[in-house]
Amino acid sequence: MTTLAAAMARLGTESAFEVLARAKALEDQGRDIINLGIGQPDSKTPDHIVEAAVKALRDGHHGYTSATGIVELRQAVAADIQLRRGVSIDPANVLIVPGGKVTMFFAMLMFGEAGAEIIYPNPGFPIYQSAIEFSGAKAVAMPLHEETGFSFNADEVLSLITPRTRLIILNSPANPTGGVTPRAEIERLVDGLQAHPNVTILSDEIYARMVYDGREHVSLMEFDSIRDRLILLDGWSKTYAMTGWRLGYGVWPKAHIDGATRLAINCHSCVAAATQFAGIAALEGPQDAADAMIANFDKRRGFIVDALNQIPGITCAGSSGAFYAFANITGTGIGSAALQDKLLNEAGVATLSGTSFGHMGEGFLRFSYANSTANIKIALERIRECL
Repeated sequence: MTTLAAAMARLGTESAFEVLARAKALEDQGRDIINLGIGQPDSKTPDHIVEAAVKALRDGHHGYTSATGIVELRQAVAADIQLRRGVSIDPANVLIVPGGKVTMFFAMLMFGEAGAEIIYPNPGFPIYQSAIEFSGAKAVAMPLHEETGFSFNADEVLSLITPRTRLIILNSPANPTGGVTPRAEIERLVDGLQAHPNVTILSDEIYARMVYDGREHVSLMEFDSIRDRLILLDGWSKTYAMTGWRLGYGVWPKAHIDGATRLAINCHSCVAAATQFAGIAALEGPQDAADAMIANFDKRRGFIVDALNQIPGITCAGSSGAFYAFANITGTGIGSAALQDKLLNEAGVATLSGTSFGHMGEGFLRFSYANSTANIKIALERIRECL
């Protein structure tokens, strides 16, 4: 029998894809399944973006590009950051990659090793912990609490820093909780980080434009005092319904962009050229389709939160960002993973156990409202009957 590297035993997974596969298998058996599990917009990629990719192919953009991405796309990213975050950046510090996960994985490889520590949100996107442990570093959980709207507590985060801390991962608006961290808390954290100049920050802002209830998205890019040790993660998947295009970017500190580029060369060479031209069209073209999709998410958010709170045993404090409701299900008396399975098998509704996002997710289920209001209504009626 062949022997694998020990690191493979430390590599986790993303349960959303496992549940998606199980839901598909039930559908293949003739079951009607409503999927509120996968974090994928139900809208199609806007036509002008698709046409930009088609035109690029017809124009002969079939070959390799620079590992960092074509200049025009990196310039478009810089212009978009200036427009939406009010921050001027050098396009040379932008690395175009095939999806948001690549930026976080590269960060773990660059900063994680045996003896190092990386702080990550819990409950949080599962690949954080998986990639940290794969790197050999110790994954240190940053707890997110329901009573604070799943915003991190700056003092609590700072208390986790040790001489071994290399990297802190922040995510606002957040997956799976929908939490949005207020400016005051972010400012307190940034002030506290002045005492820890050797700690780098990875800010996952993939849901930056999906903020509701008049809440403000505060980008870590705004703070000059940490810009030289800040990695920004963003991309096209959520805002422009481009999950299958595999297109994301990282803005890296000048000191680390060469290292990240070397990883790109070793890993994937470059992103498909036509996809990059689609990315330019998304950023520079009309935004009405994206804005309408986000407004629709907001309407669904209000509906699903109200409906969840009417189901005995379930409470939902609400969601301020992204397209997830993280509901407390402790009143059902059923554990998170068991209830996830029960709802899929008996009610035909795919959800995700809070434990898919870390041990602090016990007692919660994640509901994605990136589905039609009609489907959400039917799904919640099924859940009520099942319980």
